[in-house]
Amino acid sequence: MSGWRLLLTRPADESAALCSVLAEQGVFSTCLPLLEIEPLAASDTMRAVIGELERFCAVIVVSKPAARIGIDLLKQQWPQPPSSKWFTVGAATAQILEDFGLDVSCPAQGDDSEALLELAPLREAVARPDPRVLIMRGEGGRELLAERLRELGASVEYLELYRRCLPHYAPAELPARIEAERLNGLVVSSGQGFEHLHQLAGDAWPQLAQLPLFVPSPRVAELARAAGAQTVVDCRGANATALLTALREQPVPVL
Repeated sequence: MSGWRLLLTRPADESAALCSVLAEQGVFSTCLPLLEIEPLAASDTMRAVIGELERFCAVIVVSKPAARIGIDLLKQQWPQPPSSKWFTVGAATAQILEDFGLDVSCPAQGDDSEALLELAPLREAVARPDPRVLIMRGEGGRELLAERLRELGASVEYLELYRRCLPHYAPAELPARIEAERLNGLVVSSGQGFEHLHQLAGDAWPQLAQLPLFVPSPRVAELARAAGAQTVVDCRGANATALLTALREQPVPVL
C-alpha cells in the first residue's frame, strides 16, 4: 500500500489520528480538514428532550461530536446514566458513550445507516407498541435512517447538537495541495464532507474527479457519482480498518 498518497478531510483531530494509523501501515497522507464542528448553544428545548430520554425506546447517536456534546448535556441533568437503549453507527462513537457508562449497541461491520438498521437489538426496540426513537446528530444528515425507522412504525425525533462548517481556505488551496504533494487518492467521511470537497474544488473538480475517492457508505458513494466522481470506493465504514481494507483491494493509480 506504500504507493498511496491520500488527502484526509475529516475534522483536524480525527484526521491527525487517522494519519498516524496510516503511517504505521506505510501509507502517506496529508490533512486538509473540510469539516469544522460548531456546537449549538444549549436551549430549553434541548434540555427538555434530554430530561425525558427514558420515554424513547431507542436513542441513536450518529457521530462522535454528537456523543461528546450529548454527554455534556447528560451530565447536567442525569446524576446516573439513563436506562435508555443506546445505539450508534460506529464503534468509535459507541466507545465515547460506553466510557460514560451507557449500554450501547452498534454494528459489528459497516459504519453506516444500512448496517445499523439491520441490528437485531434496534429491530427489537422498535417492535414494541408505539415506538419512539430519538436521533442525536448535527444539523441535517442521515434522513435515510429516520425514513426507514418510520417505515418500521416508529415515530422519530431529532436532537440537533452542532453544525458542520467549511473552514476558510484560499480558492486554490485544494488543487494546489494535491498537486504539490502528488496525491493520488481522496478520503471523505460523510456526505457533507464530500459536498465541501466538491465546493472547494471549484473549477478544478473535473480533474480531481478522476482521482479515486474513498467514501464511508453507499449513500455518500451515490452522491459522489452523481457529481461526476469517476472512481468511487465504498469502504462500508468510516474507521481506519475499513479504509485500510479498501486501500488493499484498490489498485494504486498511475499518475
